[in-house]
Amino acid sequence: MVAKLSPYEERRLKRVEENKKRVEALNLCKLSLALRNNSSSPKTSSIKHVKPRTVEKQVVVVRRSSRVANQPAPVYKEVVIERVEIPRRISKRRDLSNRVYASDEARAEATEKAEKLQSGLEPEYPSFVKSMLQSHVSGGFWLGLPVHFCKRNLPKHDDVMTLIDEDDAEYPTIYLARKTGLSGGWKGFAVAHELADGDALVFQLVRPTSFKVYILRANARLSTTNPLRK
Repeated sequence: MVAKLSPYEERRLKRVEENKKRVEALNLCKLSLALRNNSSSPKTSSIKHVKPRTVEKQVVVVRRSSRVANQPAPVYKEVVIERVEIPRRISKRRDLSNRVYASDEARAEATEKAEKLQSGLEPEYPSFVKSMLQSHVSGGFWLGLPVHFCKRNLPKHDDVMTLIDEDDAEYPTIYLARKTGLSGGWKGFAVAHELADGDALVFQLVRPTSFKVYILRANARLSTTNPLRK
């Protein structure tokens, strides 16, 4: 004997049958099978080949004024513009063939003599010894002075310093306070006294802006051009 179904089971079975009929009506099974077959087959390229566009060139006649319509067309020639060049400044090379270099022994000997002379000067006038280099006497003609001496004894601003040689001849020079050295005018003093590499100079500050200068030669030789070189 078959057990009688409960009202709930009867309703559930009824809904299952109705859903099955709806699926069959919509052909969902066939659609699912078709999608499965398409996914397994290789895809074909969907790129469309576009033909290149051809641009047709047309010759357009430029409209001209009736006043010049009967005249020949102007001819435009290529204009060549020459490049403007700024002439370079040609610097004259220095003649270094006549430079005289002092030996270490000669330099030391001149410095020793200068220090000995300095020790015999009046102590109330500050002084210092400076050994000459090529840059002082034959190159840029710039003479740097001891910084500590300048800070203690010389003006705090640019000024004119007078150099007095042993014959009491005076040579004005430009003192640059920030650079603590002699610039303009120093070359004239160096050339006039034929200063050379290794010479030792004693600078004695006899006035606030005046140096008495004593020269001790590194190479004691008589000059044929200047009697001061001895």
